[in-house]
Order: sequence, then structure tokens, then C-alpha cells
Amino acid sequence: EGQGREAMLLGPWLVAAAAAVAAAAGAGCPVLCSCRGQVVDCSGQRLFSVPPELPLDTGNLSLAHNRIASIPPGYLGCYGQLRALDLRNNSLAALPAGLFRGARRLAHLDLSYNNFSLVPADMFHEASGLLRLDLSHNPGLRRVHPQAFRGLAQLRELDLSYGGLAAISLDALEGLPGLVGLRLGGNPWLCGCAMEPLLKWLRGRIQRCASDSQQAECWAPPEVAGAPLLSLTEESFQACHLTLTLDDYLFIAFVGFVVSIASVATNFLLGITANCCHRWSKASEDEDV
Repeated sequence: EGQGREAMLLGPWLVAAAAAVAAAAGAGCPVLCSCRGQVVDCSGQRLFSVPPELPLDTGNLSLAHNRIASIPPGYLGCYGQLRALDLRNNSLAALPAGLFRGARRLAHLDLSYNNFSLVPADMFHEASGLLRLDLSHNPGLRRVHPQAFRGLAQLRELDLSYGGLAAISLDALEGLPGLVGLRLGGNPWLCGCAMEPLLKWLRGRIQRCASDSQQAECWAPPEVAGAPLLSLTEESFQACHLTLTLDDYLFIAFVGFVVSIASVATNFLLGITANCCHRWSKASEDEDV
């Protein structure tokens, strides 16, 4: 009986303790999502918006294969345990400023198969712990800001394949000291003179930087269309380094002047010859008459 009374007395305290633990864990599993441990899976549910609340201890969140077009500012601010975020195959064209504030442990971010056209400056600035970033299969992606990846000193793998990039600033990649994997294939690269610094950088790192170099091909200019990026050598850019001295310019000007004088003289002689022929022909006609 004493034990029963003790259990009755402890009952409310146990309920309160359980409620406190539940509160500490944050909201329950979101509707249309499945939760197992720290893994929250909301993929393939035709969601148009992100779940309003997640368990505070969420470590792995998948929102892949939905129709999400925007994410509220500060959405990840409460989830300090988040390590992996999968947003592939949605309708995202931009991310709100400060999205990663508070998500200091985020290491894996997948933004592939979305509608990004620009990676702006400091887009991932507060996600300083990122190890892998996937921006592949964004066919409208035309520009990566030189400071787009600033602050990602730990980033090891970057996927920019199958977008619409014709060029990328070397500044955007030089600020990634930990990078060991880079994918650039499937983009319409313009292999003009501006591409030389990037190719030189790639050749210098190719031994320790895994790359899809054989799939990354030039689309223009026509003389190198279809050639793998890393098949271009320094000789391919020799024309970019041709410079003319003052003597060269003076020689070109002199040759141009001589050609002009010769052209005038030739035209003058042709005119005289034609005139003489005309007079001779007319004189011959008069004699025949």
C-alpha cells in the first residue's frame, strides 16, 4: 500500500518530467513527415512550404522532392544540432539572408535540381562548418559571385555541374583552402582568354583535387568546342599574350601608309591608261571614217 501511495505521489512528477523532456525536444514530428531519432524525413510529400516547427534536436532534415519555392528567414535558427539538410528537387530560386544563422554544425547541404540563377555574395557565410555543397542541376545558374563561398574554409566538396555557367571567377574558388572535390561538367564553358587563370589553377590542383575534368568541356570558341577543359595547355592561350611595342605600331602605320600610296598610284596609272586607250580607240574610229 505504501508503494502504491508513493507511486501515486510520484505520478504527477513523472508526467511533468516527461512533459519537460518533450518540451526540451521541441515540437513533435511534423505532419506528413516521419521521424526516427534525430532524422526528420519530409521528402516526396508535395509540400509547398517548409514545416513550421521541427524537433529542436533535429540532426538530419530532408525536404527533397517537394514544391517548396521559398524558406522563411531565420527558419534554421533554433536547430543547432542540424548536420545535414536536403533541399534537392524543389522550386527554390533564392535563400533568405541569415538562413544558416544558428546552424553552426551544418556539414552537408544539397540544393541540386532547383531554380537558382545566381549564387550571390555571402550566400553561405554563416554555414562555416559546411563540408559538402551540391548546387548541381540548376540549369538556369548563370553566375557565381566571386564572394559566394566566402567563409567556407572547411568545404571539401563542391558540385557545380550541369548548370548554365559559361565562366566562374577564380576568386570564388581560391578562397576554399580545404577543397578536394570539384565538379564542373555539363556547363557551357567559354574557353576564351578569361578562362586561362582558372585552368591554370585547376591544373595545379588536379593531383589532389578530384574533378570531373573529362566531362567539363568547352562550348566556345568554335576552334576548341568539345575539348575537355584540362586538355587546353598554355600554348592554347598564346594569342592572349601577344603584345605590340611602339616599333610594331610604327611599322604597321608605315606599311599602311605605303599601301595607301601604292593604291593611289595604281589607281592613277590605271586612270591614265584607260584614258589613253579611250583616246586611241576614238582616233582609230576617226581614221576609219
